[in-house]
Amino acid sequence: MRTLRLCGADVAKGNLILVNSCYPLKVDMPRDHLVSVGPHASPILLERQAAKMLAEVTVILGCGHQILPVSGYRTTREQQTIYADSRREHGEDFAQKYVALPGCSEHQTGLAVDLAENRNEIDFIRPGFPYTGICGHFRQFSIQYGFIERYPAGREQITRIAHEPWHFRYVGYPHSEMMQERALTLEEYTDYLKQFPYRDIHLFFKSNRRDFEIFYVPVQPDKEVAIDIPVGIPYQISGNNQDGVVVTLWRDRP
Repeated sequence: MRTLRLCGADVAKGNLILVNSCYPLKVDMPRDHLVSVGPHASPILLERQAAKMLAEVTVILGCGHQILPVSGYRTTREQQTIYADSRREHGEDFAQKYVALPGCSEHQTGLAVDLAENRNEIDFIRPGFPYTGICGHFRQFSIQYGFIERYPAGREQITRIAHEPWHFRYVGYPHSEMMQERALTLEEYTDYLKQFPYRDIHLFFKSNRRDFEIFYVPVQPDKEVAIDIPVGIPYQISGNNQDGVVVTLWRDRP
């Protein structure tokens, strides 16, 4: 076994951080963790792994000219400007429905991207991204690469954001698949994982080639927590931006 030591700072980092009006972003995404999503969208940045997975989906589907990135990473100042402009142009109700408050936007994590079907006119705030055609194919296929539709219809009371079929969030695999199977928003999934603490029964998930073991570790801001995991097993760690860390172990099948 090998020992991992987790601290309060780990709670605010990783693919599974929950960022909303109740849980604002605690730290800014380091700029050296951001890359351009592609040669034709150089001003649009995403976290490095999220950008890589988005590129892979785009290449495999061959949709680079049919689906366009509209908005990725935003600084606090950019989010402030977008919120103020939306409120001025469309009113307070519109801004609250479609634009997160500065500090509460997933776009500030570098893990969220707004996508649009390539049309003559594309709305920056509400780009068209239907459930049919290539956009429908992307929506389903991208789950295998760690993306979820973050703000589905009918879940507005949970997410506190209006239905946004264009807004995709990278949470990583297998979490995207489990959220899809269980029809959970990130808010709900964050709570769901707390049912599988480190010192109790863990969550297991099987894919075609791998078995995954997932558990939750509560972490207090001023205390270090030590956990043991098997030697030689790939793993991922992500905070939830609330009160703990999620550990995911990957095992290849024989």
